Amino acid sequence: MPLVIPFSELSLADVPKVGGKNASLGEMVAKLGPKGVTVPDGFATTAEAFWHYLDSNGLRQKIIDRLKHLDVDKTRDLVTAGEEIRSWIINAKMPADLAEAISEHYEALCAKYGEDTDVAVRSSATAEDLPTASFAGQQETYLNIRGKDALLATCRKVFASLYTNRAIAYRVHQGFEHEKVALSIGVQKMVRSDLASSGVMFTLDTESGFRDTVLITAAYGLGENVVQGAVNPDEFLVFKPTLAAGKRPIIRRRLGEKAIRMVYADGKEGVVTRNEPVAKSDRQRFALSDEEILELARQAVIIEEHYSEQAGEPRPMDIEWAKDGETGKLFIVQARPETVKSRANPLCHEIYTLRERGPVLATGRAVGGKIGTGKARVIEKAADMHSLQAGEVLITDITDPDWEPVMKRAAAIVTNRGGRTCHAAIIARELGIPAVVGCGDATSRISSGTMVTVSCAEGETGYVYAGKRAFDVETVDLTGIEETKTKLMLNIANPDQALVHAPLPAAGVGLARLEFIINQAIGIHPCALRELDQLPKELADPIRERIAGFSSPREFYVQKLAEGIGMIAAAFYPKPVIVRFSDFKSNEYRSLLGGEHYEPEEENPMLGLRGAARYYDESFQPCFAMEVEAMRRVREDMGLDNAQVMLPFVRSPEEVDKVLELMAAHGLARGENGLKVYLMCEIPANVILADDFLEKVDGFSIGSNDLTQLTIGVDRDSGLLQGFDERHPAVREMLRQAIAACRRHHKYVGICGQAPSDFPEITRFLVEQGIESISLNPDSLIPMMEVVAKAESELG
Repeated sequence: MPLVIPFSELSLADVPKVGGKNASLGEMVAKLGPKGVTVPDGFATTAEAFWHYLDSNGLRQKIIDRLKHLDVDKTRDLVTAGEEIRSWIINAKMPADLAEAISEHYEALCAKYGEDTDVAVRSSATAEDLPTASFAGQQETYLNIRGKDALLATCRKVFASLYTNRAIAYRVHQGFEHEKVALSIGVQKMVRSDLASSGVMFTLDTESGFRDTVLITAAYGLGENVVQGAVNPDEFLVFKPTLAAGKRPIIRRRLGEKAIRMVYADGKEGVVTRNEPVAKSDRQRFALSDEEILELARQAVIIEEHYSEQAGEPRPMDIEWAKDGETGKLFIVQARPETVKSRANPLCHEIYTLRERGPVLATGRAVGGKIGTGKARVIEKAADMHSLQAGEVLITDITDPDWEPVMKRAAAIVTNRGGRTCHAAIIARELGIPAVVGCGDATSRISSGTMVTVSCAEGETGYVYAGKRAFDVETVDLTGIEETKTKLMLNIANPDQALVHAPLPAAGVGLARLEFIINQAIGIHPCALRELDQLPKELADPIRERIAGFSSPREFYVQKLAEGIGMIAAAFYPKPVIVRFSDFKSNEYRSLLGGEHYEPEEENPMLGLRGAARYYDESFQPCFAMEVEAMRRVREDMGLDNAQVMLPFVRSPEEVDKVLELMAAHGLARGENGLKVYLMCEIPANVILADDFLEKVDGFSIGSNDLTQLTIGVDRDSGLLQGFDERHPAVREMLRQAIAACRRHHKYVGICGQAPSDFPEITRFLVEQGIESISLNPDSLIPMMEVVAKAESELG
């Protein structure tokens, strides 16, 4: 076997020779370049070179003997053994034939890229980047290495890094024998991302395991900061099916702090890279343009499709990318199989639900959907990591692979820095524990010994609550569930939960509400965004902070709405997703930033300026136009034409005409491109005048909450009246009439109120009346399938 092989002569079949990482680079250089995947060139030393290095210095058996009786869970013993072995290898002599081979291939790279070309020198263990074990980060990487002498010295360090403390422990925990794992060195032309940006991509959603997305993270400078979790990066999510159709389906953008960037240093005293602060103006803009996001996603899909074809089964990928600041080109610098979510059982759906909240000690980026409790252990320095006890919650600034031998003791992990693809997040997923990363100040706000609850079950934001909080865990087995004739759909408010609930056997989404998106993702009154320049400074400044990264206040509102809708529509694509335009009441709009400047104080907001009446109100028309524009983008730009529209709280047929006219004026016309418009049947007038309303829309979705209170005169917000609900005979009669009218007109009829989730007898009644669909809360879906199936069987 040769000691050194160029990437262009390697393939996936060469893992035993050069490890998973280098074999993968060779595969992409040789086979994916023609398909549009750009990979910097380079070469790899072989496993034979590694054994040759050890044997020529008499180290192979010496290392085996040193590790034979080591207990890796005794961290101090592990540290001592690792230091000894690494010093042996670093101080050993490089065999002349290996030094010559490395030098010759480096000279070939210099002939291609320029004299003393800068290279990245990475490790690739022969048991690395397998579908069942990633080994990512176990060995060292060295950047901006120039010249033959520096390269040869660095190769010694990389060989030694096969015996980092974390690598020794990881092999033991994964069941790999030390003497059967060799190390290959990958030498690859550097991409000048120190002048631009870099990051990580996954061809699935790392939290839910949803397969139809590409997750991209991005920060300024060299990629080590993103991989190590030293920065909170930007984050983007792209929907693969409509990307393939030529659409622009960026269904989420999240602006990261990106506080520092790693750049080239001057090389004095051996320092080749350094970190520097990022200017505020750069932090407040995204590190990638939309075109670059889509281009990276396309390359990720090409890589995934190729590796899946080679494997004969779906193979989600974990990919590192870099943008060259000199040429503006995007490059793929690594690709490996994803090893956590891709191995999960898709038919076993686990749902964590927090039953009680408490004082919030810290918030950050939620990793996974679980909840964990335990005593906090604040560890400021890596040297003190061994103080972590089993069952404690690790609170620290940042983790790296050196922490791995102790991280498995933790009930949960909380860090000040890092994003969803940082080291702490990756290890938390592997261990199956919750993590909240990028909190900023967790180590100063939480004290050791404090009992805490770490919740990642509430969407994108993770919370650290004071005290031990009660929670439920439901495991849903999706095997053998029979489909019912009545379509069972879901009510989804939080877009972040949509991907989590996507595996459930639902027929789509019967109600997706804009209010949650407006309240949580936007938080600003739409009129305040339209008139930002006219607002007082004390109000305008926090708004400007919130909309950083977007080209205008209007663009912020429209894009955030579109992304929220798009996330839900993508999660259930191509199943129907019925999106209800906003139905905030005036008191709810007042609670938004700037809302008190624009909203009246009504005696009874429940019966005031809400629903359709607000849309054509002169002061609100431009705000409704932004909702329409967001919906148009979802359907046309993103290609998610499964998203349909619903109008809430429509008091008369004439109001339907006014709203449809406004929608058409802003490019969203009923019937065009298959757009259906439904009416929220929630006012007695909707039932009494059902024939008139149904002439103008495509069907009803019954809102049983409002229909109940308006039929029997009960304020749903009052706690003084008890025992009045949808089971009342008058409400049942309203339900019966609404369903009968839709059936008479051959139009859709469903229900999206709370009643079917709360009262199985109402569900049976609806089935008896011939309702087409019932939309339920996610936790009610599986139990209600049994109720519906029984009712259908009894009806014959």
